Amino acid sequence: MAVSPHAFPPRKRRPSAGAFVSPKLADINLVKSLLSLSQEISSFKPFQCLLKRNSVSSINKSKLLSILFDELIKNPASVFFSPSTLLCFEEMYIVLQRIKTLLEDCSNGSKMWMLMQIQVLSNNFHELTLELSTLLDIFPFKEIELSQDVEELVVLVRKQCGKSKPVVDPGDVFLRREVLTMLDRIEKEIVPDQLKLKKVIEDLGLRDGSSCREEIESLQDEIQNQVDEKSKSDIVSLIGLVRYANCVLFGSSTASKPDHRRQKSTSDLTIPADFRCPITLELMRDPVVVATGQTYDRESINLWIESGHSTCPKTGQTLIHTNLIPNRALRNLITMWCREQGIPFETVGNNEKVNSVKGTKAAFEATKMTVSFLVNKLSGSQTMEAANGVVYELRALSKTDSDSRACIAEAGAIPILVRYLGSSVGLEHPNLQVNAVTTILNLSILEANKTRIVETDGALNGVIEVLRSGATWEAKGNAAATIFSLSGIHGYRKGLGRKTRVIKGLLDLAKDGSTSSQKDALVAILNLAGDRETVGRLVEGGVIQMVSGVIDELPEEAVTILEAVTRRGGLAAIAAAFNIIKKLGVILREGSDNARESASATLVTMCRKGGPEMVAELAVIPGIERIIWEVMGGGTARGRRKAATLLRILRRWAAGLDLDTNNVVDSSNMITMTVGTSRTILQA
Repeated sequence: MAVSPHAFPPRKRRPSAGAFVSPKLADINLVKSLLSLSQEISSFKPFQCLLKRNSVSSINKSKLLSILFDELIKNPASVFFSPSTLLCFEEMYIVLQRIKTLLEDCSNGSKMWMLMQIQVLSNNFHELTLELSTLLDIFPFKEIELSQDVEELVVLVRKQCGKSKPVVDPGDVFLRREVLTMLDRIEKEIVPDQLKLKKVIEDLGLRDGSSCREEIESLQDEIQNQVDEKSKSDIVSLIGLVRYANCVLFGSSTASKPDHRRQKSTSDLTIPADFRCPITLELMRDPVVVATGQTYDRESINLWIESGHSTCPKTGQTLIHTNLIPNRALRNLITMWCREQGIPFETVGNNEKVNSVKGTKAAFEATKMTVSFLVNKLSGSQTMEAANGVVYELRALSKTDSDSRACIAEAGAIPILVRYLGSSVGLEHPNLQVNAVTTILNLSILEANKTRIVETDGALNGVIEVLRSGATWEAKGNAAATIFSLSGIHGYRKGLGRKTRVIKGLLDLAKDGSTSSQKDALVAILNLAGDRETVGRLVEGGVIQMVSGVIDELPEEAVTILEAVTRRGGLAAIAAAFNIIKKLGVILREGSDNARESASATLVTMCRKGGPEMVAELAVIPGIERIIWEVMGGGTARGRRKAATLLRILRRWAAGLDLDTNNVVDSSNMITMTVGTSRTILQA
């Protein structure tokens, strides 16, 4: 078989911190702790699907022992233990704590993985029962005064423990064999029998799409508890099976509901500048340090390096190596901030957990089967409501991993998705339009899919139509993010920059959209501004005026775009930006370190290229030299260098000297450019 019955070794246990530590309490307090612990175990509900007899046995024994501890507390005169008796009760506490931990682990973990380890878990329950039996064998009846009823009860528990044997329900064994056989057949590209699949899933207690999605999340978490790569890969196979079962058995029963996850994201919050990735300007999920000492989000800097760059995006310095060092201190600060703001945050998302594990043939074939089922179902959808449910599932699947994105595109989903991008669809079924454009956005993460999207008739025009006239801000924002993703390829960036509808759509969205969609548009504009020809069109389209309008609300994003435009836009851009000089002075005084860096760089460019008039406008800002000195004294290294250059220009102007810009050297001439498609990872 592709996955042998012995391929799943025990998972790494997850005991609580005090699971194997004696409480070190004396007499009555120790008994009270034992009573509380036994009552906690007694409150567990017996397992409904797997290990029923094991869970019932452990819970019942704890209920009986709680009667013993309650009797001791009611008769405090008997609670004066000798050292040997105290040791017996301490050991009993440890055993009960381990029983509680095992019950919690099985209750909260993946049912599918629990099934794979059914024999191991049964043995664990048996071993704990034997340990409890040993302690009851040496229980000091003579030392402790108990009523006859309670003493008989303790003897009964001791006999039950002594007779205990490892028990695995034959039904559980059969169910495990069915799952392994199913994985083996999937690996051989044999589609599972739907009735058998339904029986397996229902026997595991997965009775709807919601419970299947929870099971997938539990399996993803389980990957982190494994110590060997084989087990991790096998769990990925199980994820593929559950995902396929969810789509085939439960379809879109809950999928057509609008997705509100982005409304609870960081989009509507002011993110501290130090927590933003300099490439995407988004909250960093996995901050890492490169050779130059700069910190980036791992996904973003990986895409930069994989695109063939050998320099630091922020400083322009050559990277002497491409090792990425986790910035754990910053990651902890970001986690704390997210917790304070009440927003979800994972240092490494579930998808990254799975993507970091070597895939299996079974997982890949399960993905292909899932995609084939969904695309065929979408092709035959008779109503928009039915189509929305399927597109939602494709949207969720397209977010999971590269294999899924490749399979969806190869199955011919893109031309079908294009049908649902039109304005008429948006008016009648706005959720369907959002799901369709977001699916295309997620597909575009894969480099090969960028070409498929651009070359599919109507796909690019459909995305642009959503950008211009989408029914919701979310649809427009995701269309802008798709433009950003596609522009990661240089040839497409130039082509997109030549389209007036793209330029106008992005500028309009940046001016009038919601905060989240504004950021999507600004990131796309910044990426397009990497092409000099496009910068000219941006200037003609009013990018400077747009920046002036949003700079108070989104200063960091706005000033970064202004830096790119003034550097590449020539005198026309410099002239258009004249009226923003005073606003740049405000950012120098009050902005974040990154914003002050970009503002300093922008002013250096404007003063060099614009001449004395620009310097004069800067010089009339009250206290400008003191403000520049403050920038030189703190902030980023590049920001300090730019501020020093700006101060030299000001002083030469004040002395009536020629600015002699060719001699005002600034080796740091690299602005932060958004590259790759890391923005799209954040989509739902």
